[in-house]
Amino acid sequence: MSASTQFAPISIGFPFDVGAAVWQHRVMMSETENPFSLTRAAPVQASAPRIKLLSVLLVAALCLAGAPKVHHHVTVFQEKGRYGGWPANYGLWSWGDEILVGFSAAYFKLLPPNRHQYDNTKPEEPRLARSLDGGETWTVEAPPSILPPEQGGPAVMELDKPMDFTDPNFAMMLRFTDTNRGSSRFWYTTDRGHKWRGPFAFPLLGQRGIAARTDYIVNGKLDLLIFLTASKSDGKEGRPLCARTEDGGMTWKFVSWIGGEPAGFSIMPSTVRLAKKELVTATRVKYDGNSGGIDLYRSMDDGASWQSYGRPVVWSGPFNGNPPSLIRLRDGRLLLTYGMRTPPYRICARFSNDGGKVWSDEIVLRNDGALWDLGYVRSVQRPDGNIVTVYYFPELASTERIIAATIWDPGTK
Repeated sequence: MSASTQFAPISIGFPFDVGAAVWQHRVMMSETENPFSLTRAAPVQASAPRIKLLSVLLVAALCLAGAPKVHHHVTVFQEKGRYGGWPANYGLWSWGDEILVGFSAAYFKLLPPNRHQYDNTKPEEPRLARSLDGGETWTVEAPPSILPPEQGGPAVMELDKPMDFTDPNFAMMLRFTDTNRGSSRFWYTTDRGHKWRGPFAFPLLGQRGIAARTDYIVNGKLDLLIFLTASKSDGKEGRPLCARTEDGGMTWKFVSWIGGEPAGFSIMPSTVRLAKKELVTATRVKYDGNSGGIDLYRSMDDGASWQSYGRPVVWSGPFNGNPPSLIRLRDGRLLLTYGMRTPPYRICARFSNDGGKVWSDEIVLRNDGALWDLGYVRSVQRPDGNIVTVYYFPELASTERIIAATIWDPGTK
């Protein structure tokens, strides 16, 4: 081999990032020895190194074929002087390539690094962001109809007629007033979120407080299961529960606790239906101190009772961890997405091929967060199979938080 021989690097690797890279194999190959070359000066006898190289390339190609792949990240909301935060506190809804997500537009304020960087003496104003092209571009909306009474919105009222949960343009948004002992409210729309009715009072269901976020499963025109967080026996957040309406929201009844009362908290359930009577929900859990993870529960009787189903994320960082977003893909897999509040600060995903019994290793969608203040993820699958994952994110520690979205291919089983 002469000193003038030219080499071309060939990089084979998964197109998604776990830390800096999940797995990567690099080989250096002579241009004349490239097995994929379309022109050859003369026949070359196969050698053991070449056979080994071809084997490596084949294995890598087979791995690559079904692997997840991040396409790109987009900005959903970014405004000078504003702190975009907490999509999971509002919800995400979709109608094909039309996606609507809620979030807070708080007022940005530099504070010690262990605090959320916003001014809590000013209102967290509700916002919506809408995409008509599967999350590629977004328009921010501020409909007056979703303002709470404290910000000049309508007074809380009682629902005056049943909701039709099967209306193709229906969506419901639930919001809490306090994480410990407060009441909750809900709004609903029948035109994909352009106009909302509400706020309507959500009952306390015999609890000291209900801290509601948007998580529900439609069973029929007037029948809906809803998954909420209630106060614990000491009046602090929180313990998840399942409730139900069978009359379009005119009345609600407590159905079951999801797990026992935790020492820390178990909050913010995210739920999917696997079969006629089978449900799986993921909850954000706080252990001793301020560390957190994600627990899973399963019901085989349509929410009447729940059993612990493992802990797919043992550690999601300090600062009380991060809430999960659990969805079922069209190929049957479960997808769990969440933020990681420990360095490298990142947005992550895991898959289960068996309904939540076993989970993949962590897949990192991005790991360039400036600090821990991120996440509250909501994810949805587009008609073309790609995933849109929305979250709040710190590009720099000293600048406003943005709402961002990652568009990515979940690969295949």
